[in-house]
Amino acid sequence: MFGRLVRNIRHHLPQTRTCYVSMMAKKNDTEIKVLDALQEQALKEQCILVNENDDTVGFASKASCHRVCNDTKEVKLHRAFSVFLFNSAGDMLMQRRSEQKITFPDMYTNACCSHPLYDIEEERVATSALGIRKAAQRRLNYELGIPMEQIRPEYFHYLTRIHYKHTGDGVWGEHEIDYILFLQQDVDLNPNLNEVSEIRYIKRNNIDEEIGKLQAPLTPWFELILKERLKIWWDNLQNLNAFEDHHVIQRFL
Repeated sequence: MFGRLVRNIRHHLPQTRTCYVSMMAKKNDTEIKVLDALQEQALKEQCILVNENDDTVGFASKASCHRVCNDTKEVKLHRAFSVFLFNSAGDMLMQRRSEQKITFPDMYTNACCSHPLYDIEEERVATSALGIRKAAQRRLNYELGIPMEQIRPEYFHYLTRIHYKHTGDGVWGEHEIDYILFLQQDVDLNPNLNEVSEIRYIKRNNIDEEIGKLQAPLTPWFELILKERLKIWWDNLQNLNAFEDHHVIQRFL
């Protein structure tokens, strides 16, 4: 059943179409257990720990990187990225994180938000954010099923880095140096049901109305970027070089 659902949404989405994935079908108990096991396995991946200057200082499991310390309420600072994907018409892709996600489940966010992994040597390469770009390619392929050749590392526009933190639900939180990547490309979509429950393109001139109609909250990083930077970046899709800053990390703490 899941295979049929995925195939049904494989074709390129019209600009205003909303595509529901996991909400279109009831999962039996066995299927839910398998999905939860996949998310638990992902927590064993090793993220890259950094200091406030984004220098690598070590590594830790994804679980350890997102656990809120009971005593200090702090979360380990680690490297991450956020991809903002636009089609040729300039509409932005949003996804709704699946209910199976352990961190920030069932929330709307940008096209892809994830981490370069210490386990993958090429994703540790800092020069020109190459490791970040390769990680973004890997995750867009895994989460949204976009063919690798449509999202080559050189296609991503590395804009800047932001430093933010959020204690989430008090158990799982975020504390990241987040690389902002923009990509304008018409892509084929084949979402992974374990990661994504809904995808939609939204228009720039309708963003406030569209966000206001959403039936679930925004992830804290997307809400922050939307409030502080996204609209001006979106208004300048053809002039992003003017907004590049690879030297100063923007702090929102």
